[in-house]
Amino acid sequence: MLYEKLKKAWDQADVDTYRALHHEDFTFIFHSTGRVMTRDDMSDQDLKDMMITVRNTHQRCIYENDDILVEHAFSEFPSGDKEAVMMVSLKKDGLIWRTETGATPIK
Repeated sequence: MLYEKLKKAWDQADVDTYRALHHEDFTFIFHSTGRVMTRDDMSDQDLKDMMITVRNTHQRCIYENDDILVEHAFSEFPSGDKEAVMMVSLKKDGLIWRTETGATPIK
């Protein structure tokens, strides 16, 4: 399945592999704002910078099948902000097609 491949690509800051696991029509929807971002809205360098600076811990795959991937992690951002993040991704053609997140700030 995709979870282990995504996690490995993120942990290794492997932008090419990470992008290859996302459908060409990929959209990312921010639960907090409703903002929608496409696969091409972030440059390779910006994605790599995020992979290097956002620290994810206690990552786990809650559920994955051919249609959906549900993940949870604690994320720490360069600003020092920490969040518990739930990501739900729908799949299309075996790739991540649409992801929505929900985050809870942690103090």
